[in-house]
Amino acid sequence: MAGLNASGRNTASRGERRSRRLCFFLWSRPEVQYGGQAVIEGVMMRGPRRLAVAVRRPAGDILVESQPFTSWAARHPVLKWPFFRGVVALIESLVLGIRYLSLSANLALEEEDEELTTRDLILTVGLALAVAVALFVLLPAALAALSQRVLPFYGQNLLEGVLRLALFLAYVWAISRVKEIQRVFQYHGAEHKVINALEAGEELTVEKVRPYSTLHPRCGTSFLLLVLVLTIVFFSLLGKGGLLWRLASRLVLLPVVAGVAYEIMKFSSRHMNSLPVRAVVAPGLWLQRLTTREPDDGMLEVALKALAAAREEDTAKGGEVSAGEAAGAGR
Repeated sequence: MAGLNASGRNTASRGERRSRRLCFFLWSRPEVQYGGQAVIEGVMMRGPRRLAVAVRRPAGDILVESQPFTSWAARHPVLKWPFFRGVVALIESLVLGIRYLSLSANLALEEEDEELTTRDLILTVGLALAVAVALFVLLPAALAALSQRVLPFYGQNLLEGVLRLALFLAYVWAISRVKEIQRVFQYHGAEHKVINALEAGEELTVEKVRPYSTLHPRCGTSFLLLVLVLTIVFFSLLGKGGLLWRLASRLVLLPVVAGVAYEIMKFSSRHMNSLPVRAVVAPGLWLQRLTTREPDDGMLEVALKALAAAREEDTAKGGEVSAGEAAGAGR
């Protein structure tokens, strides 16, 4: 029976909301995983067979576009192997993210739909990767190398890891203060709420989805944080060398670190009942408090339409998806 607390609020209702915010720790791994990302005034959702984007246009209507989708791993079985699939998933997510950010910007501003050419996409993805590697991998390594006269080798590696984490956290905090980015982060929160509700078996309506958490353990934010933490461990195992050795070794080992991080996330998504796993996942969830915001009902509506379009073919086929297809669908 519902009761009232001292302020007159319904304690049962509040308890239910809190339960929904935390219940993803108790879910079993779904047969089919869906993932997505926030775009400009909208959400992109991806499933095993279909990809969709929903965008709120200035007139207030929601434009939805969807298309069949086959992951690179589904086309080439070798890319499903452990450690390979992590690097592939990272690059594939980056390519799709940039493509649909560009598309959503055109749709939201009601401009002509100018598709990125293959050449434009390669250049954009290459530039994004180069900037990220230079800022979060090479710069901390170079700065740590300057301390070789005052710190032992392992001290330099620890300093490098701390600098890398500090730069990343400062970057996330800085962009979270930008008004336009905050709106994108609201759509990020809407995407997470809808996925959480789907995985909980909830009815997919705005009212039912609203109480769910804006945090999700398979988020790309958590993945990036895990990669940065693992670099501290992996790079500390490398032998001594000069500046060029330090920089080159980081570049060579980075795909290995990304592959291991992906496998850890895959493992954690299957074992969220385990207390050690929850402890590993927790820092990523804390960081998501910077990269997600509470969405309004209109944003939830957009996210729901994107998911419905991404699920259209899967629902029609009864959700019978192979394990290989499912592995390539999640974040």
